[in-house]
Amino acid sequence: MSITAEEKTRLMKEYATKEGDTGSPEVQVAILTSRISALTEHFKTHKKDNHSRRGLLKLVAQRRKLLDYTKNKDEERYRKLIESLGIRR
Repeated sequence: MSITAEEKTRLMKEYATKEGDTGSPEVQVAILTSRISALTEHFKTHKKDNHSRRGLLKLVAQRRKLLDYTKNKDEERYRKLIESLGIRR
């Protein structure tokens, strides 16, 4: 259900704004998107797993907040991020 450490490290290296960056909105949104995708696949076979569905909704809300923050700070960064992750608004 959750992502592996290797996947998380790969996402951090790919979306980092500088060396050792783990907390920028880009990195956080990329990790959340990966976790959301994994949970979405999980629900295709486990339709009645409401406990995990609540967690998914929390992840989506957290990603939305980070995307709104990024959009308010720098709209060009926001557009580049949603384009690279394939998130549509």
